[in-house]
Amino acid sequence: MPTQTADDERFMREAITEGEKGLGLTSPNPPVGAIIIQDGEIIGRGHHRKAGGPHAEVNAIVDAADTEGSTIYVTLEPCSTHGQTPPCVEAIKNAGIKRVVVGATDPNPEHVGAGFQQLRDAGIEVTSGLLEEEANHLIRFFTKRITTGLPWVIAKTATTLDGRTSLNSSESQWISSEESREDVQNWRQQCDAILIGGETFRRDNPSLTLRGRYAEEGRQPLRVVLTSSEDIPSEHHLFTDEHAALTRIHQGFTFQESLETLANEGVSAVLLESGGRLLAHALKLGFVDEIVLYLAPRLGGGDTSLIPSPDLGVHLENMQVDFIGPDIRIVSRVKSSEQSHQSLG
Repeated sequence: MPTQTADDERFMREAITEGEKGLGLTSPNPPVGAIIIQDGEIIGRGHHRKAGGPHAEVNAIVDAADTEGSTIYVTLEPCSTHGQTPPCVEAIKNAGIKRVVVGATDPNPEHVGAGFQQLRDAGIEVTSGLLEEEANHLIRFFTKRITTGLPWVIAKTATTLDGRTSLNSSESQWISSEESREDVQNWRQQCDAILIGGETFRRDNPSLTLRGRYAEEGRQPLRVVLTSSEDIPSEHHLFTDEHAALTRIHQGFTFQESLETLANEGVSAVLLESGGRLLAHALKLGFVDEIVLYLAPRLGGGDTSLIPSPDLGVHLENMQVDFIGPDIRIVSRVKSSEQSHQSLG
């Protein structure tokens, strides 16, 4: 493997930051970023903006204009086959780029390594695996769907410090702060679908939309209700607002069937915004990959627990803790567990 230079890591971080601009916009494709360097200076940058549009490498080449003898840093192995767009390896070769530095290998077993080989066959120097963990994190949604046939599932919830998920009816319906609710919009923007249970749908009549600047920058996610009940109020927001065409009712589906159906629609990431019962069900079955938990600096009292299950046995790892306004936000991966095919009661 070619030796990495002192600046390689810095430029790859720039490429990852560029790729993050495509989060929530590119499914069923992964978000990818690219940076082109000439004489130690960035001369072009680009990211994949939407499925069917030019890939990150092509956008960076167009942005740079003169790329002869340059180096390109790209977060994912360049594609090597014709799809909706021509292969990026051809664009790189035609641009006269002499060196390609890559973060993550293509997770698609049908394509893995092919881009590298075609570039090397053309006499282009290839360095791979730079900041691989960070680059793989960027494409984790895509990787899960392409390797398992299921989307990545992020469970979002909010509690008081003593684990209350709801407050007395005389108090505000919001446990978390305004800042945390704004942060949730960012998570919604990254996901292709929001999933709730029938109880949450009937009780809260939620809209499940992007708002403010997130609505302007991103596309609205699918809104999915997973329920075993035939009580589906047609007057609720999901059926009457301007985004009604994005509503999906998965009546009688198992959790796995719901996820498989969404994956077949090109959904790579699902944000689970359910109550504790459905959350516990999804965790028990091993379908939750990541948890976003907001802890509000208050004590609710009573016996309402976040997870109404005495034998959950779920372990978390790679925890990241931040303050969002007055709240504490914990983002954590769920350790892998065996999935089952139990249906939702």
